[in-house]
Amino acid sequence: MPNIKSAKKRVLVSKERNERNKANRSALKTAIKKFDAAAAEGNRTEAEGTYKVAVKAIDKAAAKGLLHKNNAAHKKSALTLKLNGVE
Repeated sequence: MPNIKSAKKRVLVSKERNERNKANRSALKTAIKKFDAAAAEGNRTEAEGTYKVAVKAIDKAAAKGLLHKNNAAHKKSALTLKLNGVE
């Protein structure tokens, strides 16, 4: 454990941010998995609804710094291609 006051604060702050980032990353993965499940099922209307939620989650993650903007664009492109393949 650190002895300096600012170092103690850094430990606490980084712990809080780590937990927040982990929760946000988990929510992002869940949104993408829900879209994948709907697309695999072949249900176009459900896939479109979950697509919008997943894209919004990806955009939020990129804005928060969880994802690089190029990685976010790559994920959204892959989701769009998958959506267009659903009949």
